[in-house]
Amino acid sequence: MEVPNNKTAIDSNRQAWNDSARHHRESAEWQALLNDVSQADFSCLDDTLRGLLEQVGVVGKELIQLGCNNGRESLSLFALGARSVVGVDQSEAFLEQARELNQRSPYNAEFIESDIHHLPAALHSRFDVALITIGVLNWMPDIGEFFRHVALTLKPGGKLVIYETHPFLEMVDPEGEDPYRLASSYFRAEPFVQEEPIVYVGKVEQQAAKSYWFVHTLGAIFSGAIAAGLNIAHFREYPHSNREEVYDQYLNREAQMPLCFTLVTSKA
Repeated sequence: MEVPNNKTAIDSNRQAWNDSARHHRESAEWQALLNDVSQADFSCLDDTLRGLLEQVGVVGKELIQLGCNNGRESLSLFALGARSVVGVDQSEAFLEQARELNQRSPYNAEFIESDIHHLPAALHSRFDVALITIGVLNWMPDIGEFFRHVALTLKPGGKLVIYETHPFLEMVDPEGEDPYRLASSYFRAEPFVQEEPIVYVGKVEQQAAKSYWFVHTLGAIFSGAIAAGLNIAHFREYPHSNREEVYDQYLNREAQMPLCFTLVTSKA
């Protein structure tokens, strides 16, 4: 398979997310979200992420979420006591949804359209806590370069909080003939390529821009963070899934693999 250069992959992923935005807006979940976000205690964060953020400490802090999608998680940070929140995403279409939710919210986040590799200088050295959640790392062709730009947003001593799916899940195909057979290498070098819209439930059979999903080992993630001047402060793996429902079949197995992880780093 021909591996695209980094710019081609990033640009195509941006278009793929723009292509998929309307499919998310047409869901029942979106209508419920429009109502729920108007509550002062609104939060869509699960217990794992909420507990970790409380442990790190976000009360009165300035936070940035990198890869904020439609902003629902960014707006959830106010219920934990965040003083200010900035959400960054490269999909203009999803940021339109984020701003619509922001108008319904009693709080006021700032949403910025930017590729992580071209962040405005005004975001540098500004934040106490940066947040990355499910399905951000795998859209990045160069994980080391990604962390270097993430680190730029943090104040000295600032924390990066990551709650991600485990790279072990890239080894299995939940929709394959035998979903429990190892189907791909942990050390896979080429990205997975999809030409249908990106949706969280089922599939939409129509053309969309190609999306490139890159596999990063835990070693690559740790090494990338450390090289960016981020010191590892916390790492934990979990047996629960924070990915699409189709991955729930891997829960509660006798031979249980890790399904997600949390990582906290501190800027030197």
